[in-house]
Amino acid sequence: MTDISLAELCIFACSEAFRNNGEIIATGVGPVPRLAASLAKLTHTPELMMTDGEAYLVEQPVPLGPRGYDDRKPAGYLPFSRFFDAAVWTGRRHAMVTPTQIDQFGQINLSQLGGTHRQPKTQMLGVRGFPGNTIYHPNSFFFPSHTARVFVAGEVDMVSGVGYNPAKRVPGGNYSAVDLRTIVTNLCVMDFGGPDHAVRVVSLHPGVTFAEVQESTGFGLIDAVSGETPLPDAAALEIIARLDPHNIRASVIKDNPSARRTA
Repeated sequence: MTDISLAELCIFACSEAFRNNGEIIATGVGPVPRLAASLAKLTHTPELMMTDGEAYLVEQPVPLGPRGYDDRKPAGYLPFSRFFDAAVWTGRRHAMVTPTQIDQFGQINLSQLGGTHRQPKTQMLGVRGFPGNTIYHPNSFFFPSHTARVFVAGEVDMVSGVGYNPAKRVPGGNYSAVDLRTIVTNLCVMDFGGPDHAVRVVSLHPGVTFAEVQESTGFGLIDAVSGETPLPDAAALEIIARLDPHNIRASVIKDNPSARRTA
């Protein structure tokens, strides 16, 4: 019997977002999404392509933390300047990211909080590449702390990435490439299968109730729960441990004893 941490459960759940994606580049931004994309490639979706985070496509996922560069197995040269043509603008990429805020229709914010656009209360990274990313290729999300400050009421403080908000749709506009797929948090798994692509809950992590998720969310959720979030098996746990030899995952997400299970 193996004790499964909440981080490992979330990695396993995030990996499912990449299932059957085909031969596209899987980009996980942050330790949990990156481990998830790597796990997907080494298990159910081997045709996924991955980079070393710098300038090369790699045959095998690169473990987190310090490593020897000679240990990489390059499969091709893909510098940042060519990444857009090869993956982003062609839609051949699925990114999993962690914005600061998200709203009911998947609009995301990582630019500023509070105040006004000219003088925000908190200035963050800026919109970065999200305006383009969210109209060119699939996107999913991971949040290590599910709270109403993250899942906000109304609209995010600044729209940094396109969502499904019907109030923002211009008649005659082409929104066919907007493809938001999965949200994984420390409480549950969600998708955008509600009316007008609103967020709904599709599975709850062990020990979590729908009421607890709703209490931690600033907008009304749709209950489409079909059961508990599946647990990783021993083989998946071994891969996760091998890809994260320094146990960086343990510092990313606060464990919840009530959500721990054995497999």
